[in-house]
Amino acid sequence: MSSTLTLLFVNFILLCATTLASDPDPIQDYCLPNLKSSASRTAHLTIIPCKNSSEATTDDFVFSGMKVPGNFTDTGLAAISVNPTIFPGINTLGMSFVRADLKVGGINPPHFHPRATEIAYIVQGSVYSGFVDSTNRVFARVVEQGEVMVFPRGLVHFLMNVGKKPATVFGSFNSQNPGMQKIPAAIFGSGINDKLLEKAFGLSPKQIALMRRRFG
Repeated sequence: MSSTLTLLFVNFILLCATTLASDPDPIQDYCLPNLKSSASRTAHLTIIPCKNSSEATTDDFVFSGMKVPGNFTDTGLAAISVNPTIFPGINTLGMSFVRADLKVGGINPPHFHPRATEIAYIVQGSVYSGFVDSTNRVFARVVEQGEVMVFPRGLVHFLMNVGKKPATVFGSFNSQNPGMQKIPAAIFGSGINDKLLEKAFGLSPKQIALMRRRFG
């Protein structure tokens, strides 16, 4: 194979990899998920079958479930995640979003989204916000009401309310199924071998057991 053909082949492979790395482009105006069909009960979130477009109404494209905070966790976070299963109008549009409320001092622990970049808009409050890149460099500062911060796809990021009143954040993702892994739960709440964790973090068996009870 000539060098020119080799270069073209490599470029083709890279183009395919880039294309497959994001949600597929829609091939119609919209695709409202048919959640009543038998196929939808076994379908993946990205391939929910569509219902007939003649059944579409304006209400399918309006979501009213974010007017008030959700239920708060013990970290002071209340999150309402919105995807096509509860908001039909965004199906196949390559997006989803979340409302996050933080009590004073509340945190959204370090986590990452393997399939999406996130843009976080501070609706109200003062939030210490940031992410860590692949060289372990931290990009973080207090983000105020009206400001926006972006968290690149797959990078660990975090939020903490450092103000004197509750904070509200609106996060938008460029995937309808961004996925999420919280670092503490992924490490100590999974089935990773205890000996490995002891060596990785320099913790005793008793400390590992304590962390498992906390995040398991």
